[in-house]
Amino acid sequence: MPGKNKKNPALVGIDVGGANVKIVAGNEVFIHYCPLWSKAPLKDLLHTHQSGADRAAVVMSGELADCFINKIEGIRWICSQVSDAFPGAVFYGTDARFHQGPVRELAAANWLVSADFLRERYPESVLVDIGSTTTDIIPLSRFDNLLGLGDLERLQRGYLLYTGMLRTTIPALVRSVTIDGNDTPVSSEYFACSGDAHLLLGHIDPKNYTTATPDGKGTDLDATRRRLARVVCADPEEIGTDGIARIALAFCRAQEDLISAGIRRVCNESGSSSVIFAGTGAQFYARNLGGTDLSGELGPYAAALPAFSVREVAKRDLS
Repeated sequence: MPGKNKKNPALVGIDVGGANVKIVAGNEVFIHYCPLWSKAPLKDLLHTHQSGADRAAVVMSGELADCFINKIEGIRWICSQVSDAFPGAVFYGTDARFHQGPVRELAAANWLVSADFLRERYPESVLVDIGSTTTDIIPLSRFDNLLGLGDLERLQRGYLLYTGMLRTTIPALVRSVTIDGNDTPVSSEYFACSGDAHLLLGHIDPKNYTTATPDGKGTDLDATRRRLARVVCADPEEIGTDGIARIALAFCRAQEDLISAGIRRVCNESGSSSVIFAGTGAQFYARNLGGTDLSGELGPYAAALPAFSVREVAKRDLS
């Protein structure tokens, strides 16, 4: 699949999220932490990936960042930043069409382009793309019914879960944990996140913890343990390694239950017979819930599926 289409070799695929920018250029995949809410210099980052090309196929979800008054302001800003680096850029929308500039249809279309790319290869599957912040659950057998859906409708239908491998706060899913036999409420402060829980339990490597940590400190195990202990207002010495592990396990089990229930719901509604996984959490969840990890077929492209997909769909539709 990858590498078979030799047309438009200079075309770059870009997925602009609120926290991460994913870029597929040639045979390489780049994932940059680029928090738009802090007015990160997106165009400067993109200029470093030109490599003499001015053509890019782009998809986005970063327009939802709260630094923008509304989505269309975010769309316009992202389009302007991208076009500064890639004057020939085209933008994929929720109408499954490419656009030359900012229109409302560009809002949160990254999940749709992945479905567009995979729907003929896996027509009876549900695609589960688990990223740093969200989980998309997409029935590929119903592509025409997906057109025009925004995040609000996807939340309502169960196609979008706001939980991910890195940036989800612990109290978003866990209200209490058992420490030394006592039911212990958790603090609602942003002391620790899903990245800490998954890192402590070995579900991800430190190199995969690509977003900022809650306290701005490192991703070594000592720093991770300190953050998790603070979830119950403690230092690591107060609750020990067992107590810290219980916090991480409680979160990961709650997240797995949420995602598993979401997959069952979408599979039942769509009549899909299989599940395929992509994104940061693909390997872990494919193993735990049963399904196909697309990295076996797509390699590193699976971790940046929308960026890869928008490039491939542009090759297919615009060549």
